[in-house]
Amino acid sequence: MRYLRAPMNRARRLAAPIVVYLVCTAVYLVVAGRSRLTHPSTDNHFAVQAHAWIEGRLHVGVERAPGDNDWARYGGKWWMSFPPFPSVVIAPVVAVSGLRTWDRLVWTLLAGAAPALLFALLRQLRESGRSARSLREDVFLVVLFAFGSVYFFTAVQGTVWFAAHVVGSILLVLYVWASLDAAHPVLAGICLGLAFATRTPMLFAFPLFVIEALSKHRKPSTSPSEEPSPDRGWPRRLAAFVGGADFAAVARSLALFALPVTVIGGLVAWHNAARFDSAFEFGHRYLDIRWRPRMDRWGLMNYHYLGRNLAVVLALVPWLQKTAPYVRISRHGLALWVTTPHYALTLWPRATSARYVALLLTAIVVSVPSLLYQNTGWIQFGYRFSLDYSILLFVALAIGGRRFGIGSWTLLVLAVAINAFGAVTFDRVWQFYDGDATQNVLFQPD
Repeated sequence: MRYLRAPMNRARRLAAPIVVYLVCTAVYLVVAGRSRLTHPSTDNHFAVQAHAWIEGRLHVGVERAPGDNDWARYGGKWWMSFPPFPSVVIAPVVAVSGLRTWDRLVWTLLAGAAPALLFALLRQLRESGRSARSLREDVFLVVLFAFGSVYFFTAVQGTVWFAAHVVGSILLVLYVWASLDAAHPVLAGICLGLAFATRTPMLFAFPLFVIEALSKHRKPSTSPSEEPSPDRGWPRRLAAFVGGADFAAVARSLALFALPVTVIGGLVAWHNAARFDSAFEFGHRYLDIRWRPRMDRWGLMNYHYLGRNLAVVLALVPWLQKTAPYVRISRHGLALWVTTPHYALTLWPRATSARYVALLLTAIVVSVPSLLYQNTGWIQFGYRFSLDYSILLFVALAIGGRRFGIGSWTLLVLAVAINAFGAVTFDRVWQFYDGDATQNVLFQPD
């Protein structure tokens, strides 16, 4: 009987994440709507790249750009200028349907996987004692991510920029799961490498695994629970934490972790060099866009862009006006605290640990490249680049232990309402969005 009981238990455990996937995907499909899902999008870059590979080419093989958004011109040919892993994901469908692939439908069907995997991750944290959350609170966090964050409006777009965020979010959940206690270093490395091949800033999520390895592999005389007390100060606590690690075991774990990252990174570098004669060039330097002079002067990454990007992350609010439609939003989007105010709770945990610090530190490190990048994420409803690290913040909320009281539940309803508005209106009801096409207008004009 116990042999029958084990498959039944596995089936029950699979049932809850599957239900989460089905519910989230159903909502995403309904909000996306038939008008989006039943034809190829005009920004189907990943499908175009997959089609080119299938035909034996790296360039897209046409005399004119396949669309008017973010195609690179180099060597007299047109190229797809984004990291290529999402093209690998959609390639089996493209192999059957060619350029007629309903790419938006593919990405929307995939979007429900991130909330489902997040639920499974939070459940594991709870059952292993790493999280003191209840099942109800886990559901709270999954709903907040799926419908109360910028993931909602992103999941129903299905075009190139947003498709990359969907794939990246799925890989980030898997990476966090594999990194816990450094239990699966090879899988963690594969997930991080593929995340880099989807969204380049996500490569900087490596600190999480490193700190987990330092926490797991301790010298016989020390353990994370034997850390110096807080009154000794963080420099001494940090020194004791690092010094108590079994460096031989840590090195073995890191080597296994680094191997797939290196292999995948090497493949991406080869793909770049074969197209643009540089291993580090994805093609963005060759985009045919209006703000090329800015990029030529300051480059793709520069401190010059930091102030503007911080303004988008922290300061952009809806514009209120006396005439219809009464509310308008900058094309740079809304600040993170407007779309998901619960992120503020990460600053006031009930308890901290090496894992909690690792999650926040990793989120900060991942955010830096986007804060120095020449683009804010424009055009968007909310700051979509936050999806490169939002899963880390949600896991931090889970293990931080700050109670979800009536205020948190009220803010959850507000967050879902705000992000539902974005999911329904973005790229469809443009009267709610500023018409600036220069990227120069962040705040409501006087």
